[in-house]
Amino acid sequence: MASMQRARSRWWGNQTHVVYTIVVFVVLASLDNAALAMIPSMVLPISDALDTSSGAIGALTGATIFVTALTAVAWGYAGDSRTRKPLLFWGTIIWAGGSLVSATATTFWALAAWQMLVAVGLGSIASVGFSVISDFVGPRRRGLAMSFWGLSQGVGVLVGGLLASQLGATNFRIPLVVIAGAGFAFALLYLTTYEAPRGFREPQLAEMYAAGGDYEYRIDRSQLPVLFRRRTNLWLILQGLTAQVAYGSLIWVPLLYQQKVIAEGYSDATGTRVGGLFAAIFTVGALFSILFGHLGDRLQRRTPRGRALLSAAGILGAIPVFLVFFWVPLRGLDVTDGAGTIELAGEVLRSVLTNPWAALSFLTAVVAIALTSADSPNWFALISDVNLPEHRGTVFGLGNFVNGIGRSAGTMLTAAAATAIERSVPPPFNWALGLSVFQFFFLPTGWCYWKASTTCPADIAEVAETLTERAERAVP
Repeated sequence: MASMQRARSRWWGNQTHVVYTIVVFVVLASLDNAALAMIPSMVLPISDALDTSSGAIGALTGATIFVTALTAVAWGYAGDSRTRKPLLFWGTIIWAGGSLVSATATTFWALAAWQMLVAVGLGSIASVGFSVISDFVGPRRRGLAMSFWGLSQGVGVLVGGLLASQLGATNFRIPLVVIAGAGFAFALLYLTTYEAPRGFREPQLAEMYAAGGDYEYRIDRSQLPVLFRRRTNLWLILQGLTAQVAYGSLIWVPLLYQQKVIAEGYSDATGTRVGGLFAAIFTVGALFSILFGHLGDRLQRRTPRGRALLSAAGILGAIPVFLVFFWVPLRGLDVTDGAGTIELAGEVLRSVLTNPWAALSFLTAVVAIALTSADSPNWFALISDVNLPEHRGTVFGLGNFVNGIGRSAGTMLTAAAATAIERSVPPPFNWALGLSVFQFFFLPTGWCYWKASTTCPADIAEVAETLTERAERAVP
C-alpha cells in the first residue's frame, strides 16, 4: 500500500499527468458537442419515427442550445467559487444519462424533455471546463492551446454528425446510446485527472507557486459588477450574439446537402448518409484554427490588439465564401443508392476529385470554415487574457449564454425561414436561401472585435498588475 501511495504521489500532478488531464478534457469537450449535433443530423429519421416536422426538431435544437448556454452561467459561477472537479463529473453524468433515456422516447415531447436534461449537463463542460483548461496554459501559447480546445468541439460536431447520419439513418436511437456510453466512460476517466490550481501558468504567479504558495482568491457576488465594467468583456460577449446567429444557422448544412443529394434523385436514406458525409469532410477547414491560434499568439506579442483584429478579419472574410458554398449544386453526383457507409464514403471522396461541383463545394466550405476558425481560439484566449483566474469561468458562462441566445435564434429562425420559403421555393434552394440571409449577422461581429481591439490593451495590463501585486503579498 505504501509503495502504491508513493507511485501515485510521484505521478500525481507531474507532466505526464497534466498531459493526460488535458487529453481527457479535450475529449470531453468533443463529446458534449457530438451530443449537441446529433438531433439536427437525424431530422428525417426522427420525423418519421416520432411523426413530427422538421420545424419542430429545429425548435427543439434551438431550445437545447439555449438551455445549455443558460445553465453554463450557473455552472461557471459555481466553478469560480468552489472545487471544480465534482461539478464536471456530475455534469457529464447528467448529459450522458439524458442521452441514454432520449433513446427510449416514443413521442416528440418525451424526446424534448430528455434533451433538456442533456442540455443542463452540457452547460458544465462549456464553462467549468474552460476555466480549468485556461489554468493549464500561459499567455504566450494561449491561442495555440485554445485552438485545440476549440478544434475538439468542431471534431465533436463532426463525430456527432457522422454517428447520427450513418448509424441513425434508419434508427435514431442507436447513436444516442453510443454517445451516452462514451460520456459515462470519460466521466470515470475524469476522476483520475489533475485539477490545476487557479492561475497555474500565469507568469506573475510563477514565483509564488514555486515557493509553495497558493492563489486563494475566489469570486463572490460583490465582484460581478467588476466583470461588466471591464469594457473588453462587453465587446467579447456582445459579438457572440450576432456571430452565433450565423453559426447557429450552419447547423443545418448537413440537411442542406442531404436535400441536394435527394434532389439528384436519390432516396432519403442515401441522401441522409451522403449529405452527412459531405458535411463531415467540409469540416477539414476547422484544422486551420491551429494556424490562426498560433498567428494570434504571434500578433499578440507584437501588439495587444492582435488577437481581436485577426478575429475580425477572419469573420468578415468568410461571408462571401459562405454565400458561394450554399448555392453550389451537386450536379452529376454519382453514388450507389442504398449502399452502406463505407462504400458511400469512398464515392463521396472520389466525387470531390472528379466532379467539379463537388470539388467547388469542398473548396468553398474549407476556405469559409478556415476563415471563421480564427474566431474561436482567439476569443477563448482573450477571455483569459483580460480576466483574473477566479473570474474566467463566470465570464465564459456569460459569453456562452449570449452565444446560446444567438445560436438558438439562428438555428430556429433558419429552420422557420426555410420552412416558410419552401411554400414557394423547393428544397434544397429554400435552405440555401435561408442560410445565406443569416450570414450577414457576421458584419456586426467584425465591428465588435474591432472595438475590443481598442479596449483590451488596458484591460490586459490591469490584470497583469493585479496578479503581480497579489503574488508579492503571498510570497514572504
